[in-house]
Amino acid sequence: MIPVRGFTGKTVAVFGLGRTGLTAARALQAGGAKVILWDENEKSREAARAEGFTLVDLSNADWYAISALMLSPGVPLTHPKPHWVVEKARDAGVEILGDIELFARTVAAAPAHKRPKIVAVTGTNGKSTTTALIAHVLAQAGRDIRIGGNIGYGVLGLEDMHGGAVYVLELSSYQLDLTSSLKADVSIILNISPDHLERHGDMEGYVAAKKRILLNQGKGDFAIVGVDDPWCAQICTEITAANRRTIWPISARRAMGRGVYSLQGMLYDATDGRVNEVADLTRARSLPGRHNWQNASAAYAACRALGLTAQDAVDGLMSFPGLAHRMETVGVLDKVRFVNDSKATNADAARQAMSAYPRFYWIAGGRAKVGGIDELTELFGSVAKAYLIGEAAEAFAGVLDGKAPYVISGDLESATRAAFADARASGEEAIVLLSPACASFDQFADFEERGDAFRAAVHALAAPVAKEARR
Repeated sequence: MIPVRGFTGKTVAVFGLGRTGLTAARALQAGGAKVILWDENEKSREAARAEGFTLVDLSNADWYAISALMLSPGVPLTHPKPHWVVEKARDAGVEILGDIELFARTVAAAPAHKRPKIVAVTGTNGKSTTTALIAHVLAQAGRDIRIGGNIGYGVLGLEDMHGGAVYVLELSSYQLDLTSSLKADVSIILNISPDHLERHGDMEGYVAAKKRILLNQGKGDFAIVGVDDPWCAQICTEITAANRRTIWPISARRAMGRGVYSLQGMLYDATDGRVNEVADLTRARSLPGRHNWQNASAAYAACRALGLTAQDAVDGLMSFPGLAHRMETVGVLDKVRFVNDSKATNADAARQAMSAYPRFYWIAGGRAKVGGIDELTELFGSVAKAYLIGEAAEAFAGVLDGKAPYVISGDLESATRAAFADARASGEEAIVLLSPACASFDQFADFEERGDAFRAAVHALAAPVAKEARR
């Protein structure tokens, strides 16, 4: 745990008692703060009460006695409208912050020789893979790494800091909205496409949240920015004009005179003004497809910025085992391979997996994002058949009608069974791909639970197949 500094003897309210909220409450208390907690869910309140925390209904609290509100990132800050707890804090002039901001202030309060290195990663897609990839490469090279934020553990639950540690943090736009003083040694913006617009109001608000990862950087810091989409390309242009930090653009689509890029799977390092071919990423089994080549370019650049040799960085890329729920093979039955891409919660993320396979049986659906799957039309020719689940099933059927065969399966288990039956009947080596292009919240708590349910459904198919083989 990282005890939070700066609130000793002060009252801090914590609202939202999921993983982030409870972790922050423990860290605040360890740092000497008086912590009061609340959540609208009784089960969450019980979990906090069981740990001995003080529960206070914040709708009736004396807000003028509260120094700060630690807000969980899932609670609306501005859109579609501010949550009531946000309005009460603002009316009383109480500062609102998130766990990343608490971490940032604790780092800033430490003596210079005890401050760790910080690598901060954001983007619409690829954040988790890139974060895990950087952590893997650094660990393989012998660095003391801690990985957290929007992946794995809440940042304040990680092992306490020292000067030789490297914190590799995945940061969502929700977390960045609550962060103002983080100074990352290496900041990465992979890509930006429309997402979470209901929480940020419009693309301008969403892009502004992503750009907050660059705050406070200066001489000696690194900004690694993808330039394969117009929003990130504009950000790269803007910060280049500011001429403070070192800027390395990354691309998986074109050659560049500086930065790091990948073409047809070949990785090129142009960070020192010369272009050097450093790796064949097609040999990295856990990094298939152009989107993963962009992730690898970013990870390579980050590790070089932290002083790794080119060879050490490449060796780490090649040994990366992959990430759960992102193009993860969860089973092979007969000649059918099942790929869990549950983390594809929007169309752009699904595009990345769909583009990696020439033909596949597609399980899609859930709670649709703005735009649905309209932008994936050019990939429908690769869909052998679609199996539609969740709230979006009817709408997706309308988009697919006449473009690809489909069936409305309703739930994930039924879709997995039907997809396997059709893929197996083809007699060919086949791919069953769960890449939902949707949020999971209509049927599952999160994408991890959805991916685990897919894995369980695949394993349930294995026993009958094995029984048939023994006959």
